[in-house]
Amino acid sequence: MDVYKNCPTFENEHFLLRYITENDCTDLLKVYSDEKAVPFFNSDNCCGDNFYYTTEERMLEAIKYWFFEYERKGFVRWAVIDKTNNSTIGTVELFHRKSKDYFTKCGLLRLDLRSDYETSDRIISILSAILMPTFKLFHCNKIATKAVPEAKERISALKTLGFTLSHEKLIGHDKTEYDNYYVLLKK
Repeated sequence: MDVYKNCPTFENEHFLLRYITENDCTDLLKVYSDEKAVPFFNSDNCCGDNFYYTTEERMLEAIKYWFFEYERKGFVRWAVIDKTNNSTIGTVELFHRKSKDYFTKCGLLRLDLRSDYETSDRIISILSAILMPTFKLFHCNKIATKAVPEAKERISALKTLGFTLSHEKLIGHDKTEYDNYYVLLKK
């Protein structure tokens, strides 16, 4: 299956993960304008964008950029829907990373959540829906995601899911070194 030809949907009892749409804009603005959430977003290698958006126009611009990246097979961005209230509470981004560092042939995962969803149990529920399919969809032998030390709930969830903190640095396009990456190896 080619994720860039047919983007799959994933779900469990609590959450639905589906390809983003422009209709997600209003809900996503609540995520990306959440000052408590922004410090947990992974903006490594993103040309200075910290993903703090305060207008619908800027949020829509980001969504259109995500469409562009999908079309050019850069990455996939799923909307995370809370099934209890049918609201978009975050996004998951995934792509196959090719590089000359440890993080090559890796499914790089970015998880952006509204701060009230930044709890271990919710993160486990969201990621459990997509982790195992990631290895096949993105042809990778490991999944990596960033969690800054202040993200205690996220780190707890990642450890529960089998991720371990890597001591390797992710090397950016401009040779910047990034740390705080947790890795899950394919079994």
